[in-house]
Amino acid sequence: MKNSLLTAVGLLFLAAAETNAETKVTVDYNDNDEATPAFAFKSVPYPSANNAATAARFIVADGDMDSSCGGLGKLNDGKLPTDADQPEENFFFAAGSGGGRLLADLACVISVRQVNTYSWHPGTRGPQIYKLYAADGMATNFIVAPKSDAAPDQCGWTLVANVDTRPKSGDGGGQYGVSIVNTAGDLGKFRYLLFDVSATERDDDFGNTFFSEIDVIDASVPAVSAAAAAPAKDFSIKTADGKCTISINTVKAPELKDWAETKLAPALAEWYPKISAFLASDGYTEPDHFKITLKPMDGVAYTAGRNVVANSDWLEKDLNGEAVGSLIHEAVHVVQQFKGKSPGWLVEGSADYFRWFKYEPQSHGADLVWFRKYGKKFSPNYNDSYRITANFLNWVSDKYDKDIVSQLNAAMRENRYDEALWEKYTGKSLPQLGAEWKKEVTAQLAVPTE
Repeated sequence: MKNSLLTAVGLLFLAAAETNAETKVTVDYNDNDEATPAFAFKSVPYPSANNAATAARFIVADGDMDSSCGGLGKLNDGKLPTDADQPEENFFFAAGSGGGRLLADLACVISVRQVNTYSWHPGTRGPQIYKLYAADGMATNFIVAPKSDAAPDQCGWTLVANVDTRPKSGDGGGQYGVSIVNTAGDLGKFRYLLFDVSATERDDDFGNTFFSEIDVIDASVPAVSAAAAAPAKDFSIKTADGKCTISINTVKAPELKDWAETKLAPALAEWYPKISAFLASDGYTEPDHFKITLKPMDGVAYTAGRNVVANSDWLEKDLNGEAVGSLIHEAVHVVQQFKGKSPGWLVEGSADYFRWFKYEPQSHGADLVWFRKYGKKFSPNYNDSYRITANFLNWVSDKYDKDIVSQLNAAMRENRYDEALWEKYTGKSLPQLGAEWKKEVTAQLAVPTE
């Protein structure tokens, strides 16, 4: 499990040169494959149900809030995102900006034991970079909401910690928990906290961290874990061969819980090993776990690594039709795990080939029965993707090479796909195969049906 405790001397850059020698910054990290709505870390606690930030007033002291985020209320509502890319469940600064300053007013001076910050995003918006300042507000030169041109330590603020959780390589996508404590006691008596936040990168406009929650632990109040309020555990099932665990999250689609556990899960458990066997290649081991999240969204479904997200509204309308098959298609993507750039039409066509010609051929979802629905004006091309490419692949498999799909998938997985492979495996170029297939399909469609 890639859930790691990361410190200043570990894998992350935690710039602590200006931090009090007794201040300790602990960083826990779950990579994209391991991150779940439970925000389960080894050393950073789950958000507290009664922390001082819950009643705090957050304001943007400097910078601009992004219009697509969930607003300042997401920082202290006690709720965490249920998947990696939920702008509406996080706070972040405007796209294209270098960050900004967040002020937390705790309403009165308290003894602060701990400050914890949480974030989650599949890319560069996951890591956190900020300087934490604190103040009791009593200094004669105190500025409560200093702009970026004012050095906080020159206007009544004390630097508490520097935090930078970016990894040495990669985009740092994943889930982060940061905990700031003083090893000799409490952090201090403060009313105000200032988070001087920086973007994680400036190569594009999208480097501002998705902050999911901020906790401030009052030393005088016994901490109460919010774990009871955490999202319910995912439903899990082992595949028929016992080699893979499939998790299904229905927190945002409770109406599909029974269907997911009694219909979808058993189908995936049975067919995932069959997909793996069909797409096997030398030296490759398919993922031994993956997760499906069902929730309302646009589109039907998508797969990112070992995470599948599907539109619960769409599924609910077709539970007895295409719902399960659509997620068999996504399970193919989980097994594919391609490297580099592969032709999109072939990637999707391969997944639909398995779905329509291996999993549910009786549905006639990509054969001549389905083609006839388009009428005589229908003119298919081999690279039209999904069902049409699936039909083309089935034709090539039947006529020239029964292993064509698995061979091409192995090539894409190993980042060695080249159009010349078609001629290597069949003796004909891809355009020649496409033209021959199209001619046959067109002729078949021209034959009247009874």
